Amino acid sequence: MTDHLLNLHGDVLAAMRRGPKPFAKLAFVLSDTDEPTDTALGHFHDRIAAAGPGDELTALWHRTLTSWDLAEQADWSTAPPRTDARRTDTFNRLGFGADLRKVLDHAVPVFKEPGATVISREFTSWYSRDMAAARSFYWNSYEQLLRRKGWSDAAVSSLDEASHAVVERLSDPTRTEAYGARGLVVGYVQSGKTANFTGVTAKAIDAGYRLVIVLGGTLNLLRGQTQRRLDMELIGRDNILRGADPSDADALIGIDYQDDEDWPAKFVSHGGRPSTFGSFDIERLTTRDDDYKSLSNGIRALEFEKQIRTQPLHDPANLHHAAARVMVVKKNKSVLDKLIKDLKKIGPILSEIPTLIIDDESDQASVNTTDPKKWEGGKVDRKAINGQICQLLGLLPRAQYVGYTATPFANVFVDPGDEEDIFPKDFLISLPRPTGYMGVQDFHDLDSEGTAEETHVRGVYADSGDRLQEALDSFVLTGALKLYRADRGVPEGPFRHHTMLVHESVRMAEHAELALRINTMWHQSAYTGQEGHARLAALLDADFGRYADEELPTPASYTELKPYVSRARQLINSGGQPVIIVNGDTERDYEQPDLDFDRTPHVWKILVGGTKLSRGFTVEGLTVTYYRRRTQQADTLMQMGRWFGFRPGYRDLVRLYIGREEPLGKKKTVDLYEAFEAICRDEETFRTQLTRYATLVDGKPQVTPAQIPPLVSQHLSWLKPAARNKMFNAELVEIRSPGQWVEPTAYPTGAAELRQNTEIWRPALEALSQDIAVFVTLADDDRGGFTRYPAKTAVLSHAQLLGIMSSLAWGRPDLFAPHLAYLRDASEAGCATEDWTLILPQTSGPTSFAASIVGSQPITLVQRQRNARGVFNRISGVAHRQSAERIAGIRPLSDDDPFASQLHRPRRGAVLLYPVVDPDLGNPARLVTGRSIDPAKVVLAAAFIPAASAAGKSVPYVRFRAVDSSRRGEATIEVP
Repeated sequence: MTDHLLNLHGDVLAAMRRGPKPFAKLAFVLSDTDEPTDTALGHFHDRIAAAGPGDELTALWHRTLTSWDLAEQADWSTAPPRTDARRTDTFNRLGFGADLRKVLDHAVPVFKEPGATVISREFTSWYSRDMAAARSFYWNSYEQLLRRKGWSDAAVSSLDEASHAVVERLSDPTRTEAYGARGLVVGYVQSGKTANFTGVTAKAIDAGYRLVIVLGGTLNLLRGQTQRRLDMELIGRDNILRGADPSDADALIGIDYQDDEDWPAKFVSHGGRPSTFGSFDIERLTTRDDDYKSLSNGIRALEFEKQIRTQPLHDPANLHHAAARVMVVKKNKSVLDKLIKDLKKIGPILSEIPTLIIDDESDQASVNTTDPKKWEGGKVDRKAINGQICQLLGLLPRAQYVGYTATPFANVFVDPGDEEDIFPKDFLISLPRPTGYMGVQDFHDLDSEGTAEETHVRGVYADSGDRLQEALDSFVLTGALKLYRADRGVPEGPFRHHTMLVHESVRMAEHAELALRINTMWHQSAYTGQEGHARLAALLDADFGRYADEELPTPASYTELKPYVSRARQLINSGGQPVIIVNGDTERDYEQPDLDFDRTPHVWKILVGGTKLSRGFTVEGLTVTYYRRRTQQADTLMQMGRWFGFRPGYRDLVRLYIGREEPLGKKKTVDLYEAFEAICRDEETFRTQLTRYATLVDGKPQVTPAQIPPLVSQHLSWLKPAARNKMFNAELVEIRSPGQWVEPTAYPTGAAELRQNTEIWRPALEALSQDIAVFVTLADDDRGGFTRYPAKTAVLSHAQLLGIMSSLAWGRPDLFAPHLAYLRDASEAGCATEDWTLILPQTSGPTSFAASIVGSQPITLVQRQRNARGVFNRISGVAHRQSAERIAGIRPLSDDDPFASQLHRPRRGAVLLYPVVDPDLGNPARLVTGRSIDPAKVVLAAAFIPAASAAGKSVPYVRFRAVDSSRRGEATIEVP
């Protein structure tokens, strides 16, 4: 039966390509009936209100409203995207009444998750939404494939917006004069960066880019994964077959993917060769198994046909008829040499080819490094891969370079003055954390007393056994639970592969020993006997049953699960070996059929490896990780977080066994879990800073990418953001932080420095109120009630606090110096705070106690743990911050918090002061002699929030300088 209402709405919405318009008028014009408009809208209201799952009309409006909600380029609305105001503007323009708005809002809630953050220099707009819609052959195919794969409307629209933001900042491919943009896209580890650059590639090819070079990692293992994704989701089976009949076996000889389980059903189809539909084909210059090779017909393969030979290729008359060429190549010297050699044979036409270079994992191998000792002599040699990338950019003057990484620090430290290099001078885009992504927040309770660690993390302590047997049991048990869920309707897709990753070392000899140990442990685990079943039953009861997702099928007892344990054991032990070693010196070492997630129907194995499993390569079905590898570089450590990613149907089963006391050099230990938390804080701080700067001021960028490098923080002194030979350009001078928390954590450990600091704070301690009956009342948003705590307070002038902060000894003076520079800045754009409320919380509990310090009144001391390098991860309590934020003017005043409201003044900041005792010093109560405590045993730690900007508008938060080789005499770049 024809769905007339759906057809009408489809026609009406198709006419609204540029944004919402009066729905009734268009419906009247396009309708083939004489039904009154209000009656038609009534039918629409009733249909949406009664719609069940799968209703196509609701789905149509879900896609449309979501795309309008998220649209960044919305000439029809001044309301910001992802807000109720944007949705209201949409309904106003459609002319919908209150009742219809209500049912649509219920059916399609406003998607308010943050979008991509863009830092960009000013650019010439050329890639409008109209143009994107007019030339969208490959993007439309890709979008439809994503929807068939189950992507939500919000996910598709978010990808559309983020990829559009990249393409519009590339150079217009039809532009007369050549220009090569340089950009960087920052995602999260294993969060879908490939999906974004596939979308960018689709849109760029549609717009006119005719040569796409994807630098796909340093191993064929990674290159092959990327090639397959592009072939499956963008290039499609029609371009792969090149017109061959898919039913003719002889015609298919030599065609890839004949042994691929997903071929051809899951490969996108364009319905025939695109050129037969008036579009253009894509020719592959690499295949799944073959990297770029010197072509006997290299010149022909890379020559571009022209409709009008007297005009350059980038002329629209030629460009939109020419086939595109796509290649996925390793970042390998010999491979890139072959490519460069072939390109040089082509000659002058190179200057006419709009080219897109996508650099996956762009902080690996691509960044120029050299021996730091040579810098001192002024000698900087360009390394091999970096030099070859620069050659490509030089040979192809119309080449646009876009790097992709989850660890951007090495890229933003590239010398911005080196015009030949890959510094992202034009744009830096930070992608949002995707819905359904399992990342930092799922393993670390960064700012609250959450349950992430309790649910997913199992610490491995040197003094309590290595827990490897427990991790192995968890792997078997979670495999059984996946099979149990698959039998009860949870889609099988997420459970096709089931893997465990064991990562302890980079040494291949140690991998072999570890694999032998795990194999031996496996065969002695008695998974078919009473002992093994008893262990698994206990683990189910104590762990997996306790933390199971209530919305997913979970057995009530081990007896119910037991049949699936046998099947899981068989799958893991297929071939007689449960373990795969993933390492080697050559490509051949990685060509293991059991490791091929694409061609092997089920990979249920334990992977033992090192560096090769820690970057770029996706370990499908990863559920249990046993991780004890040490490193002193934050980006390297973050890339090892293979446990981050999408875990549909089994995120509650994910377990991380991680070293908590691992050796690091002589007499040093490292807490790997703590280290991950620290670099996650570094990353979030960086993203937060980018977000602050992304808002345009008077239509212009606050900062350009060249002013970004020093926004990289470092929470652990021994864990560098990147290798030293990638960081020599950055020097942070000042962080401006009106209305933003500043929490120094690197305090001295020496007795003399601690006593000195206490003396410096003495006048402030003496100024504290005697009244401990004054309570600060805080709204607790999570529980809907209130938390009350007593506090002693004082008001200090800005000069007093500045004098204290300037005189203190610090464990890492360089980390606090940029904040101190801001406090000292008396200019109009500087610190606007005139005085400060000092708050000293008087906490209570079994670990709290009071004591006098340097003759002060008794005050409550708190305990905070230092890490292995003497740095605190956190000082202030989350509950204490809300009143301080009211005082500083960034939270509304409240009758529920009268004390803070009374203390609020314009241009007044707030300081939370904590007398901190490290519990490692012993029982805190024993440190008190009489009623006093030795100041050498106490750290007076402060967190402060300067007054919010009185002007009420956005101002830059940092001032810094970065070494720039083009300005050697000045060596500074400053934010005005």
